[in-house]
Amino acid sequence: MPNPDFVYRPPQTPYLEIIYQDDAMVVLNKPSGLLSVPGKAQEHKDCLISRVQRVFPTATVVHRLDMATSGLMVMALTKDAHRHISRQFEKRETRKTYIARVYGNVAAPKGEISLPLICDWPNRPKQMVDHERGKPALTRYDVLQCADGITTVALYPVTGRSHQLRVHMLSLGHPILGDRLYAHDAALALAPRLQLHALRLSLRHPVSDTPLTFESECPFREAIATASPAAACSG
Repeated sequence: MPNPDFVYRPPQTPYLEIIYQDDAMVVLNKPSGLLSVPGKAQEHKDCLISRVQRVFPTATVVHRLDMATSGLMVMALTKDAHRHISRQFEKRETRKTYIARVYGNVAAPKGEISLPLICDWPNRPKQMVDHERGKPALTRYDVLQCADGITTVALYPVTGRSHQLRVHMLSLGHPILGDRLYAHDAALALAPRLQLHALRLSLRHPVSDTPLTFESECPFREAIATASPAAACSG
């Protein structure tokens, strides 16, 4: 197993941050370092769903974020809501925007990455590009800022494969800062946590069908704001 020195220390403050809640659904801001669902080991039982179910016992998971990723997650509170929201994710009707800080200067101001992904089984939970056996995966991106050899990007995943954004940015030669699974030493040293945040989530309400958009403030926004701006990116 990779990273044998890893010890799970989920953040306790804030214990649970609720962005929105009604009778059908609840939207939460997951902190970096907290699992979305419990792991197999007893010490990995503390997770977002277990915390939510203490307040909303009927809550169920319809999508996940990596442990190291922070940001928006929606959970259903009824069976009908679960079916409705799950269908939106399956049909790619939801819209998700992530913000990330990556190593190096991303030359193209925007683009898309279409590379199939599969579990790197001997090194799980890592994922890898595999053109023969991998499942299709598509990410679009916009460059927001280049500064001091670091690029801030908005990422728009069309598919929702495990570790998709992390592996796709790595495939461009720009690992996400602070990524203990994929970043090289220089990129890992530039941030105390994975610099990936689920910033915005749009979906339809499972009862009223009203379009809804939720946003969560980026926890590493100060690093972006205080960076010395560069005129343009150059590979």
